[in-house]
Amino acid sequence: MNTPSPEKGSPSLKKGRPCPEKGRAKTATAQAQAQARPIRLGKRSVAALALVSAVGVVAFGWPLLAGPDSGLNAHAQDAPWLFAALLPLLLAVVVATIADVGLDAKAIAMLGVLAAAGAALRPLGAGTAGIEPMFFLMVLSGRVLGPGFGFVLGALSMFASALLTGGVGPWMPFQMLSMGWVCMGAGLLPGPNVLRGRRELWLLAAYGAVSSVLYGTVMNLQGWPYLGGLATGVSFVPGDPLADNLGRFIAYCLTTSLGWDLPRAVVTTLLSLALGPAVLKALRRATRRAAFEAPVTFEPPKP
Repeated sequence: MNTPSPEKGSPSLKKGRPCPEKGRAKTATAQAQAQARPIRLGKRSVAALALVSAVGVVAFGWPLLAGPDSGLNAHAQDAPWLFAALLPLLLAVVVATIADVGLDAKAIAMLGVLAAAGAALRPLGAGTAGIEPMFFLMVLSGRVLGPGFGFVLGALSMFASALLTGGVGPWMPFQMLSMGWVCMGAGLLPGPNVLRGRRELWLLAAYGAVSSVLYGTVMNLQGWPYLGGLATGVSFVPGDPLADNLGRFIAYCLTTSLGWDLPRAVVTTLLSLALGPAVLKALRRATRRAAFEAPVTFEPPKP
């Protein structure tokens, strides 16, 4: 039996006109390719991150508001206690995330691989003018995998690199917090699912440069108040007005650490622009294939 052929003027046969079914398929494909974040931010995760960040801000900034008789030199003895208090809080972020959305073996495996990669990259430039190639990987990972994953990844990478290089000391919990903030900020940048191409690369490069300088500045705040015996115009003076001490702190950063922070920012920018497309593509492909948020179902065996 012959079937009637469609008319020549039929819309379905006109060249150049999109087919509705094809358009729907493209939309479904785009939705399927939207990035899945192995560690999302639920209510418990937000509360844990807020608690850790609040403790970190107090730990970094309380000397600026302390009185002249506060005994700042005792910080060296207090740091181990601070370290002991911060690690359970960092662990609470992971526990809170597991309680919110679950953390499967694939997410834990990716976390371990990226943390190991970051810890291995850091010694390549440590001690050489502040060059730290791990920053670009942390920023890109936080961008693709979200702020919750980024915070845990940054803190864990610093912890692993400290064990690898023998850099364990009172500064380590501060480094863990600072790098966690850097990665979390990358995960909070706008357009994680729609911004692509050069605009995204330049956004990440600019963020990497700014966060590299801010990381060094925050870490200066950790050690600057406790450098005794300087007696210079950039020294911390306990009990002085906040504005005066902040002015000295800015002068201290400009004269001591800017030569380390700027090379770190330049290296992060260059690596983000040069290796960013390949790394972002690999991270997004791995995230899609892992399907972290896909529900696990068990089917009975066929007879």
